[in-house]
Amino acid sequence: MKYTRNDFLKTAGLGLAASLAPVSIKNLAAQTPVKSKTDRLKLGLASYTLHKFSLDETIKILQRLELKEVSLKEMHLPMSATPAELKEMTDKVRNAGINLYGVGVIYMKSEQEVDRAFAYAKNAGVKMIVGVPNHELLPYTEKKVKEYDIRIAIHNHGPGDKVYPSPETVYEKIKNLDKRIGLCIDIGHTQRIGLDPIKDTLRFADRLYDVHIKDVTGNTEKDTPTEIGRGVIDIPGFLKALLKIKYTGSVSMEYEKNADDPVPGLAESVGYTRGVMRLI
Repeated sequence: MKYTRNDFLKTAGLGLAASLAPVSIKNLAAQTPVKSKTDRLKLGLASYTLHKFSLDETIKILQRLELKEVSLKEMHLPMSATPAELKEMTDKVRNAGINLYGVGVIYMKSEQEVDRAFAYAKNAGVKMIVGVPNHELLPYTEKKVKEYDIRIAIHNHGPGDKVYPSPETVYEKIKNLDKRIGLCIDIGHTQRIGLDPIKDTLRFADRLYDVHIKDVTGNTEKDTPTEIGRGVIDIPGFLKALLKIKYTGSVSMEYEKNADDPVPGLAESVGYTRGVMRLI
């Protein structure tokens, strides 16, 4: 059966209303049998979405949208913080009922920066770094992965990225390294470089450890982010691909439009995605 965007939005309506409305509606949504279908994938947030907001504000927005997974970037969890300060901040996240599954994106251009990233992740109590180590640092990164038993999911950044523009460029560099080194596929950057995020998800499933889900206006470098469901990415097909490969990681929203006021567009994107999950 083929569904339209309006079908997904209609189905999303209750879930989206529940994230923005009083408790009585939330309770009604919780009693709706189809809600369990949304639990097949773990929706979360890449906190760069809220880079103009504080950690406390970010936590409140996550709770409001009922997103239970987060990967925090440095503006929310400073790498310069002491272990005690990191514990205070990460406890705040976890005590709010949110799983802090990773940190990043972290760029690594020297061995010292690799060391710093892994020590930071350890002190934050996370088991995954979303990162971009330079090619020549991959052997050293592998050494640290083994030392700390912390995964690294390498992020592709699309057109203009000379290091890892596509998921394939990541995979070709890491396929013979420790299996704890994998990919964070950013489907927007993948689309903007003219590739199919669905095909790449299926091709590189064995090393897919994180996903940044978003939508874009087209297939070229000049195209820009938009609300999920309003762009060109086949979101239903992409989510089906994740289910097909039995993906168990987080599917993190990275909404990069309207940085000063991202919540309406983020909420629409979350609602649309949940609507899709209810129908596929």
